[in-house]
Amino acid sequence: MLNRYPLWKYLLILIVLLVGLIYALPNLFPEDPAVQISTARSDVSLDERQLERLRSELDEAGIAVKRIDSEPSGTLIRLQNADQQLVARDIINQVLGEDYTVALNLAESTPAWLEGLGASPMNLGLDLRGGVHFALEVDMEAALTQRLEVNASAIRESLRDERIRYRDTSVEGRTLTITLGNEEDRSRAREIISREFPNFQYENRDGGRGAVLAMTLTEQQVNEIQDYAINQNLTTLRNRVNELGVAEPLVQRQGPNRIVVELPGVQDTAAAKRVVGATANLEFRLAARPDTPDNETETIAFRNNEDRTAEVMRDVIITGDSVSSASRSFDENGRPQVNINLDGTGGTLMNRATRSNIGRGMAVIYIDNQTRTRMVMEDGEMVEQRVPYTERGIISLATIQSALGNSFRITGLDSPTEAEELALLLRSGSLAAPIYFVAERTIGPSLGKANIEQGVLSVQIGMLLVVLFMLVRYKAFGVVANLALATNLILLIAALSMLGATLTLPGIAGIVLTLGMAVDANVLIFERIREEIRAKMPIQQAIHAGYERAFTSIVDGNITTLLVAVILFSIGTGPVKGFAVTLSLGILTSMFTAILVSRAIVNLSVGGKPVKKLWI
Repeated sequence: MLNRYPLWKYLLILIVLLVGLIYALPNLFPEDPAVQISTARSDVSLDERQLERLRSELDEAGIAVKRIDSEPSGTLIRLQNADQQLVARDIINQVLGEDYTVALNLAESTPAWLEGLGASPMNLGLDLRGGVHFALEVDMEAALTQRLEVNASAIRESLRDERIRYRDTSVEGRTLTITLGNEEDRSRAREIISREFPNFQYENRDGGRGAVLAMTLTEQQVNEIQDYAINQNLTTLRNRVNELGVAEPLVQRQGPNRIVVELPGVQDTAAAKRVVGATANLEFRLAARPDTPDNETETIAFRNNEDRTAEVMRDVIITGDSVSSASRSFDENGRPQVNINLDGTGGTLMNRATRSNIGRGMAVIYIDNQTRTRMVMEDGEMVEQRVPYTERGIISLATIQSALGNSFRITGLDSPTEAEELALLLRSGSLAAPIYFVAERTIGPSLGKANIEQGVLSVQIGMLLVVLFMLVRYKAFGVVANLALATNLILLIAALSMLGATLTLPGIAGIVLTLGMAVDANVLIFERIREEIRAKMPIQQAIHAGYERAFTSIVDGNITTLLVAVILFSIGTGPVKGFAVTLSLGILTSMFTAILVSRAIVNLSVGGKPVKKLWI
């Protein structure tokens, strides 16, 4: 019979609509502005007396508290107004003191029964949720210097293995110089080093106290090192941002030496900046013996006591790059420590260095590359100049009791916060070169809220105009198209929520465009039905022909648009990708609703029934 679906098809459409409705519902429950309170120890929480005092202090300040939740990670105080978050944080800090960490947060308010079904709201982008935008610049010259320092350490080890005497190694610009005892040693050294390091230009130079071998990086090698520095820093920053737990962050390259980081929803910008911009790394070195030559040792002060120093070897056993995992914990005396696991290569190097040096000290050196800014005169104008510098400090100097393997611990840290941040940096990896903040922009939650309100208003206006047009143009069938349009919007929001896509202002533009395009299929179908009726075709056959014959045109038109959206997603970045995702999903949901859902409504209302006049 014409215009009748089998039962299974109606049930399939009903199931899809029900699932779409469930997974779209969480978006009706916006996040609550909140203040997160955590302690240094995960097993310690605020007691009822402290919570009551906090509630009283906040009430006196006129700050409305929506709810207080106790969670494993701490206590969450939900507020009614986002504008009061900063004031609430300051009051809580004054009441609790320095033993607690207080940070701004946004807490989901999705009902428990929806969370039990795995339903959650859409992630909102930086322009809708608020957050921070950082532009960072990679110090390319420092990347070259670091690579040359690593090469110098390897060369010194090779020369000692070959029993070739050398006096000193130094790095200046893109050149590594080695001072050897005589020309014979220099010839032997050049032969050995050139085999291991072929990407250098070698030059013999005269030295006042010996024969000098200069190794200069080739232009190709310089480009490779700089490209590696950018890519490695991108990977490290992504790992760090993931550790922060930020939903849908953006970390991407911009130009030859810059990286852009966007963290939606982050309110504690100081903490985010400290973690993202940290350039710290670790070095493990053996303590120097009394008879070690001066050119092989270095004097380094302790990080928490600059008056105390120690002599350590210049050669590095391993760096933080060899760490595969790290976690914060506490020792038997309640002092913070970091538990470390090394990768295979790092474990082998550590075992080889410690098994032959039992009873000797091993230092853990914390290295942080920083920069100072100063104003200098250039061409008659005052310009800002960055002066990089490196801070080194011993955080632990312990005696090797037995050969170490892949797992051990670092002690001597000042606070649990320092231990947590050090563990985070080691887990995420060290930077291949220092980075500097060149731009910082903060988007507040209030501005994000205004963007959301304007975006929702644009969707409402767009949908209202489409609804009115379809009602005026197609009368009763316009009602069918509008029901399909509403279903399309629900399914689109549900799909974005289920996929964990990030909604931005361009994404909202994609939704508005989708609403406008969603009725195109129904327009084609309804106009085809009109043509068949004008050609004196019976009404039921005209409806059937309208849906069947318009199908090819609908598919062709939507596939071309879908291809454009795929191209935008593949070559675009950031907001362009968000627009492409929304547009692609909108095309798929509009085809489903315009062809299947609208026809199901028509079939149920007029299918198989005697109809004398069709209101279309």
